[in-house]
Amino acid sequence: MPTAQYQNLKQQLQQADIELVITRKRVKNINFRLKPNKLLVSAPYHVSDANIAYAIHNRLDWVISQHRRVLQRHQQSPTAALPQQSQTAWYLWGDAKAQPVSETQRLVIYRQALQSAMPDLFAKWQPIVGKTANETRIKKMTTRWGSCNTKAKRVWLSVYLPAYPIECTEYVIVHELCHLHHANHSSAFWAEVERAMPEYQRWHDRLAGKTGSVD
Repeated sequence: MPTAQYQNLKQQLQQADIELVITRKRVKNINFRLKPNKLLVSAPYHVSDANIAYAIHNRLDWVISQHRRVLQRHQQSPTAALPQQSQTAWYLWGDAKAQPVSETQRLVIYRQALQSAMPDLFAKWQPIVGKTANETRIKKMTTRWGSCNTKAKRVWLSVYLPAYPIECTEYVIVHELCHLHHANHSSAFWAEVERAMPEYQRWHDRLAGKTGSVD
């Protein structure tokens, strides 16, 4: 790929925290796969570097605009994103605990901690967001940190959240409540999240595993 053009594309993507990875394969067309913090481009052997660069350039705005949605949908599996835990080291609200507990015991502790914290946290953030949930529940979710049924105004939180600082739970609550304003991940939705919680990105990134293990 022409060096100057490639570097320009790479820099633009890096500014959006996206790594560009290009591979040559036995495929018929140039294919794009957008993952959290990574754009994978596979191209046929016969396509020139200039044409690959042109194809990426034409999709650049779409890639950057869609990246936040990809991050939010992914948010890593709560079980995979949890800091490394064992029978002798685990975390509660971001603090390491040394007393041995089993996975079953840990989930019971997490559920109790979350149940105890939720009333005050929802009472704090609902007036700030300007929306109120009719129901709040806890669920052992393995693909997301929270969810919102906008029709029923029901918010679910992952039982694994207490492994992280409580601000992470606050972010998830804000995120799900903001879906009562916008039932999507549009720019208007993210603007609402930022309005309610200006520092949300810090806690979003912690849950997404971008800031390392919990300390």
